Amino acid sequence: MMGPVATQMLADYGADVIKIEKPGTGDLSRTAFPNDPAGLTGPVFCSLNRNKRSIVLDLRKPEDRDFVIALARNADVVVNNFRAGVMERLGFGYEDLAKINPRLIYAVGTGFGLEGPYAHKGGQDVLAQALSGVMHRRSNDDQPLAVHATTFADYSAGMHMVQGVLLAILQRQKTGRGQRIAVSLYDSMLAAQTQEAAAQLMRGREVNWGAMPLSGVFETSDGALVMVGAFKADPLGDISNALGIDHLGQDARFASFADQVANKQALQAIFRDRFRSGSTAHWLARLEAQDLLCAPVKSLAEALADEQTLVNAMIIEADGEVERIRVVGSPIHMSDAPVEIRIAPPSLGRDTDQVRAELAALTIRAAE
Repeated sequence: MMGPVATQMLADYGADVIKIEKPGTGDLSRTAFPNDPAGLTGPVFCSLNRNKRSIVLDLRKPEDRDFVIALARNADVVVNNFRAGVMERLGFGYEDLAKINPRLIYAVGTGFGLEGPYAHKGGQDVLAQALSGVMHRRSNDDQPLAVHATTFADYSAGMHMVQGVLLAILQRQKTGRGQRIAVSLYDSMLAAQTQEAAAQLMRGREVNWGAMPLSGVFETSDGALVMVGAFKADPLGDISNALGIDHLGQDARFASFADQVANKQALQAIFRDRFRSGSTAHWLARLEAQDLLCAPVKSLAEALADEQTLVNAMIIEADGEVERIRVVGSPIHMSDAPVEIRIAPPSLGRDTDQVRAELAALTIRAAE
């Protein structure tokens, strides 16, 4: 996901992205849903590959390897997310390609970095969660360790790769030279914990924003809500008012913040008991009347259908080659560069002949 999500962001805003795929199967995400009807393009592939062109090359063939070199000679950016060392073994490492194109920006994404004890370990989102400390950190210590259901490492690293490419383009405008950009799932997960890491490095202390005693997820009679009891002069008093009970701060167990932390389990048991007695809508109205931060816990299907999602134009769609494409759009909204599906997610190798013809024309013009 890292490389495709990065290149899709660039493609959304006008970059000509040429996706090189292997013969026969192409990108594995094309068949991530094996039970899809025959002939349909997988939703996962569609989510990551709009506005790109697909070409098929067999890198075991010298003529196709030569074609990659010719593409790199004329490219602004080359992106890959193989394991460390794979591109070098293929003869497509940064040093190899920079010799023929000194302006080339070469972005490489790995699981754990280009060097070090994990460099040649297979990189994957869940492994980065585990090794970076993200998986170990939970709101409560009694919660079981679990895989985060959303691919945060891949998406974060993809966004960092986009930033690196754009920064390198800006620097190239000053120096005339390209450079190598290295991004890893591991580093992106460490960077996402920047506040917590600073507390560990500078004070040896654990910071866990999800463990705050006045915040949490609570079941209601018909669903669940999340409440954040913070940024207020007397949040426990406001929560008590919302719940229709006496001020819990009068209880010695909860008199101070330190007391609330020490007795969080008992405090939140009171919250849970009250929230279960009414509907989500009922409690949200009461919490909001106290100007407390709160929200219902929605499923992804509910979030996609939410009016705010529609107002933000976060769902984009277009006719694909065989079916209607409906995917989440870009979270960056630019007044002069609206995102749309200009090019539907391509069938495997759809643009091979066109790209070959374009490159041949470039070669002829250069010779002249």
